[in-house]
Amino acid sequence: MSVIDYFKPDDWLGSSTGPRYRRLQERIEEAIGNDLLAPGAPLPPEREIANITGLSRVTVRKAMQALVEKGSIIQRQGSGSFVADAPARVEQSLSRLTSFTEDMERRGLETESKWLERGLFMPSPDEVIALALSSGDSVARIARLRIAGGRPMAIERASLPPDILPNPTIVTRSLYEFLGQHANRPDRAIQKISAVNLNEKDAALLSVSPGDAGLRIERSSYLPSGRVAEFTRSIYRGDAYDFVAELRLAEK
Repeated sequence: MSVIDYFKPDDWLGSSTGPRYRRLQERIEEAIGNDLLAPGAPLPPEREIANITGLSRVTVRKAMQALVEKGSIIQRQGSGSFVADAPARVEQSLSRLTSFTEDMERRGLETESKWLERGLFMPSPDEVIALALSSGDSVARIARLRIAGGRPMAIERASLPPDILPNPTIVTRSLYEFLGQHANRPDRAIQKISAVNLNEKDAALLSVSPGDAGLRIERSSYLPSGRVAEFTRSIYRGDAYDFVAELRLAEK
């Protein structure tokens, strides 16, 4: 199928709900996802897309701008719009317990965080069980959007016992670096990884579309003494990570 035929509105424009610019945006993303529009490929001019689809130029421009903001396409002055090159995926080892900051800096990527939540709260039932809290205990929480190389990568929501992290606002950079400075850095962890489709809120934070693939990771980290020090629930972009584990043949 040609790109022109793909944009004809017969079988897609009226078959879904939502704003018309969003439907066009999703149609272009589908073309990119199935390689009809390969990295570096030019898109038809906005006027041509408007003529093919019957949409207004304003609607087409709004869809294109949304794709630019997500990094799916790039616009070059005087040349038009092009599919952005696929960003490199990050390989994350499952055999080493490291922080996000350490992982990204080891790859030469500059990191930053946007705080979503930070403070002491009443624990949820899951936090009470995971952290072995007593009745009446509070829980320290830090939640942040993790960014590397200017790209949103993950949403991390960490919960810790209040005696391990009495003042969550003190953490400004790496949580593990902070815990290490206070002799509370975990030395092992158990992780559970599952595939999810991102909800609207998480997708907006990660600059992807609702329903896109993501990875949900629950991790319980332990001190050398065996005590649980951290319970973290994270959402990772599915297009950004490959998790790698080394397997050895079990001894008979």
